[in-house]
Amino acid sequence: MDNKIRVVYEKWLDSPALSEGEWKELHDIRQDEKEIESRFFAPLEFGTAGLRGIMGMGTNRMNIHVIRHATQAFANVIKAEGEEACKKGVVVCYDCRLNSDSFAREAACVMAGNGIFVRLFDDLRPTPELSFAIRHYGACAGINITASHNPKEYNGYKVYWSDGAQLPPQHAEAIAKGMEAIDTFTDITAMDYDQAVAQGKIVLIGKETDEAFLTKVLAQAIDKEAVAQVADKFQVVYTPFHGAGHLLVPEALRRLGIRHIHPVPEQMVMDGSFPTVDSPNPENPEGFYLAVDLARKVDSDLIIGTDPDSDRVGVMVRDGDDYVTITGNQMGVLLLDYIIQARKSTGTMPENPAFLTTIVTTMMARDVAETNGVHADETFTGFKFMAEKLAEYEKMEHPYHYLLAFEESYGYMMGDYVRDKDAVTASMMIAEMAAWYFQKGMTLKDAINALYEKYGYYGEKTLNLVMPGLDGLEKMRALMARLREEPLGEIGGTEVILQRDYQTGTLSVAGLGVVGSTPMAGSNVLYYELADGCSFIVRPSGTEPKIKIYILAKAGTQAECAARVEKYAAFAETLRP
Repeated sequence: MDNKIRVVYEKWLDSPALSEGEWKELHDIRQDEKEIESRFFAPLEFGTAGLRGIMGMGTNRMNIHVIRHATQAFANVIKAEGEEACKKGVVVCYDCRLNSDSFAREAACVMAGNGIFVRLFDDLRPTPELSFAIRHYGACAGINITASHNPKEYNGYKVYWSDGAQLPPQHAEAIAKGMEAIDTFTDITAMDYDQAVAQGKIVLIGKETDEAFLTKVLAQAIDKEAVAQVADKFQVVYTPFHGAGHLLVPEALRRLGIRHIHPVPEQMVMDGSFPTVDSPNPENPEGFYLAVDLARKVDSDLIIGTDPDSDRVGVMVRDGDDYVTITGNQMGVLLLDYIIQARKSTGTMPENPAFLTTIVTTMMARDVAETNGVHADETFTGFKFMAEKLAEYEKMEHPYHYLLAFEESYGYMMGDYVRDKDAVTASMMIAEMAAWYFQKGMTLKDAINALYEKYGYYGEKTLNLVMPGLDGLEKMRALMARLREEPLGEIGGTEVILQRDYQTGTLSVAGLGVVGSTPMAGSNVLYYELADGCSFIVRPSGTEPKIKIYILAKAGTQAECAARVEKYAAFAETLRP
């Protein structure tokens, strides 16, 4: 083991800031060099998504000392903005995860100790409500303690700026540098929680913010009459996977006019150990087994599930005697098409309508938008980039008015009151759309099949090349470097006609070299356009030790499309180190 790692370990072990339990946790591993190395080989990396890691003691773990350290660096960035920024203050939110409430309180105490006003939610709340609250209260910034849909061992620290979006790169970089410059234990300024509350430096917020948020959510509804017409028969099963959607999602559905809402009782219990699922990720259909059992009992066509911080939403629908998943790509296309048609029929389509998606999301969405006269824009993966695009829209002389923003990983955003994924609003809109199709005798499975008939067949698949361990990051870097040094001429036997390197901002053709530039640059993504109209995209994950590969296919028939997806998926497996 590197002696530097041992020195950092001993420094932590000797720190008077540790509680007896924390000291014992570290003392118990003093003979386990591999465990010490795992916990102390490097600090958790602070990026535009903040921090995320396994909970435990150490620099490479999530714990109150890492929370305080990051918050002190964040407080320094806010103080550099001036006294007005400190008065506007921050909003602090948290989800159901183990330690989330105590981590949130620690962050609030550090901010208050630095003279920054804090609004702290009085209980767990959805991530989109934090985004809303920042904009609603005119705060300078926000902090959310959540690891989204990660397994129970994880927690995270998401940071937001005044627009309600996740932190801009320059501020994230300033925090990262600030963390390098200050000591984890001795350079932290914090207040006692009770004292900060008594002095009005920390103010609790709750139901009044919920009501303001729900008012905005309900304003997104387009056709409540469609819901009213089927309200006696239409059934919805809902699960929050033990998380923060447990109150606001059912309430939004009730206010929409859904009368028969069936929450999954075992998963309405707030529990960060997620006792009923291996992973609380609505992208994984196996987590819906309790919801499917309940759906069969109540004869429901629709199942909605939100992840622990209620920013992502997954859906299953009846398909004969079974229930099947509507993928994130399919749901985005369904919502886009429904919103367009509903706004046209109700006369509520704004001038210059637009929609936003990412470069790794289904190509079908752009075709739906353009066929219907809706402007389409693509960004890098992440809603902070979509928020930046919306800010550009607002500055235009004749601005675009966006109808929907979505990405393939089950995230959807609507309205001008949030700048992040919003499973509360999305759940309501999905229910409205499903009720509209229910009136026509169709499920959402029938609906997406009808759209395939209309627009052509599209298929998508995401593969994760997981690279854990101490050498995982190096393996990821090596793979991306090799793909750049040895450009792919073909993928799965199909010619690569164009390579987009979004890191360098270049367009390249095999044998010709660089032939142009991409409309945006600065993200470590390689995008291959293939001769059959499909796309193959490679990028490292920003939050986990894995390379993500996206396959975007289209073809004349469903079978041909599926065959192309599987062919390129097989090639992706050959890239594993």
